[in-house]
Amino acid sequence: MGLSTAYHLARSGCKRVTLLEKKGLFGAGATGENAGGIRHQFSTAVNIELSKHSIAMLREFDETMGQPIDLRFCGYLFLIDNELDLKSFHSSVLLQHALGIGTEELGPNEILDRLPEFNLEGVIGGTYYSGDGLADPGGVVQGYASQARRMGADLRVDCPALEIVTAGDRITGVRTVHETIHTQNVLIAAGPWSSPLAGQIGVYLPVQPLRRQIMVTRPLDIDLDRMPFVIDFSQSLYFHPEGGGILTGMSNPNESPGFKTGLDDEWRLTHLSAALHRLPLLEGAELQTEWAGHYETTPDSQAIIGRIPEFDGLFTCTGFSGHGFMHGPVCGLLMAEEILEGKARTVDITPLRWDRFKQRELADEFNVI
Repeated sequence: MGLSTAYHLARSGCKRVTLLEKKGLFGAGATGENAGGIRHQFSTAVNIELSKHSIAMLREFDETMGQPIDLRFCGYLFLIDNELDLKSFHSSVLLQHALGIGTEELGPNEILDRLPEFNLEGVIGGTYYSGDGLADPGGVVQGYASQARRMGADLRVDCPALEIVTAGDRITGVRTVHETIHTQNVLIAAGPWSSPLAGQIGVYLPVQPLRRQIMVTRPLDIDLDRMPFVIDFSQSLYFHPEGGGILTGMSNPNESPGFKTGLDDEWRLTHLSAALHRLPLLEGAELQTEWAGHYETTPDSQAIIGRIPEFDGLFTCTGFSGHGFMHGPVCGLLMAEEILEGKARTVDITPLRWDRFKQRELADEFNVI
């Protein structure tokens, strides 16, 4: 989010853009730890619109940014095992169709034709869209970083923001480990770490970090070219081809909020048991790597983006609840519009503004893994 915003600000002619990264490498936080999925299959109009714009930007990324991102449109296939979810997904598909997304609703036999390697016990239906897929988060980060620098943005690593400085109800600067940077505008795009930073100046951002684990197998002796990104929705269990092997993850519904990054051995066994049941060929697979990262979650599983009215010059772009990478391109553009023009215009971000929590106008995003 920060790099995309820095790029779009600089491209729009903003002459003084500074990005602060607390780690020694861009993309070393939550961005570099995600599964790389990009999809249109959401249940709220605003997320579908964000996906439409972002994925269109990713289609042109190699040409416009000079950076390959290993873009693959393998499709997303959601597996559904109960009538309540089937009804909700049907409603989402109708909304997606109304917004120009040609999602298909599939029956069990149609799913079996597409997923012959899977055990579809209990599956009563599903949805599929061929315009969903995968991209390389590292490539996207590097593309935005190199182009933002080329346009004059000041990108700093090993430079955590320690404190936002205010005077009354105005932003006046940011204190780092090295200096205080004087500025009238600050964007908090710190992912799971956004809430503590905002809390220092009395702004409540309901963003909580939740640990999520992913594992990748060594290459398998089978053809995975036809395999889409598969999501067993009720279990928050997913699979996709990765480097000749399989990447799989599963969200723990009982995970407690916090910045834990160590692997949960007990949850690993739960995940493996569910993964082996759904995709039996994994029984012969060897584990290549495994890691834990963070979701930045909000009460309605929706992002918090735009101006914060409590302070003149304060903005946020955070809380994406597991779908931030795929929305990063357009959200950087939206934040540049919000900061330079006074209001985001490419997409109406009203449902994602911070004051929805004060007004209690929440619309939950259902399609969250």
